Amino acid sequence: MSFEHIHLRIPGPTPVAPRIQRAMNRPMVGHRSGEFSKMLMETLERAKRLFQTEQDIMVVSGSGTAGLEMAVANLVTPGDTVLVLVTGVFGDRFAKIAAAYGANVKRLDVEWGMGIDPDAVQEALTADPAIKAVFATQSETSTGVANDIEGIGKVVREFGKLFVVDAVSSLGAMELKMDEWGVDICVTGSQKALMLPPGLALIAVSELAWKAIDANQNPRFYLDLRAYKKSLKDQTTPYTPAVSLIYGLAESLAMLEEVGYENSFRRHLLMRDMVRAAVKALRLPFFTEETYASPTVTAVNGGGFDPEAVRKIMRQEFGIVLAGGQQHLKGKIFRIGHMGYMTPLEMLSTIAALEVALKKVGWEFELGSGVRAAQEVLLG
Repeated sequence: MSFEHIHLRIPGPTPVAPRIQRAMNRPMVGHRSGEFSKMLMETLERAKRLFQTEQDIMVVSGSGTAGLEMAVANLVTPGDTVLVLVTGVFGDRFAKIAAAYGANVKRLDVEWGMGIDPDAVQEALTADPAIKAVFATQSETSTGVANDIEGIGKVVREFGKLFVVDAVSSLGAMELKMDEWGVDICVTGSQKALMLPPGLALIAVSELAWKAIDANQNPRFYLDLRAYKKSLKDQTTPYTPAVSLIYGLAESLAMLEEVGYENSFRRHLLMRDMVRAAVKALRLPFFTEETYASPTVTAVNGGGFDPEAVRKIMRQEFGIVLAGGQQHLKGKIFRIGHMGYMTPLEMLSTIAALEVALKKVGWEFELGSGVRAAQEVLLG
């Protein structure tokens, strides 16, 4: 299978829209030029609608993890007590980053495949008044879980704590009202619902968080949010930006606005529901509870067959790349990504190929039942 026939059905990187690819092929300009400054500021102003915030958006040349570390590095002082909500690999990563910066990390762990109950957050905050900030992941792609950021945010506000959200794999695909829901720092990445290659992190900061950042005397350089805020006044970035990716970001945001964010949210929910209906019809066991099912990725248990064998057939015979499990879930689940530059058509073709792969590994079901179930969801 040639690289030109690879179809990514993973939770990132996701397919890059041809229109975005063309935008990134524009001739290079100086990153200190007036032309770039104009394009940068127009793009970041547009990004406020993505975050649903009145706050400035800062763009960092780096992965989503760079954005998460940026949030911690600017907010956390050694010895600060923070609460990290862990529903999978990326919640665990947030805890590790906070620990690396000297935080006293309190973890609220739940069984993987489950989401965080806001009442549990309330109990944790009640038990330890010293907690300074709460860190959460909106869409935990390692398990296919979507957390209730609105509900958690309400609890965090009641306690007067800072609320930091990893929206790397959700922003653009899921509703997140930063200002209304009381999110103090929100981070996303380019290679998920924004339909871009990896390499950009976007971050927005509330006024309350800026007070904590300005009071933080920790040393930091490239990831110093204060430097990015200062540079925005000069319509630039403090260090060399990924110019071509920002061209692509401008095009991505234009596409999302043309479609409409609400329509994008509905499309992701539709694709999720199509995939879950197919999985159920194929008698496959879900890994994630229905209540917490993410609009961006679906995780499937491999009880009764080898998930890695299914993934291998999908890749070798159809060029369709599914994600495997991470950490202790390696070899036990497979994950179907349905975010970004994807449509219901891609879901139907993926399900049809999955049926062939399942038959080849000996899974018993009625051929065509998964596709039919997905079609019925599509027809409404």
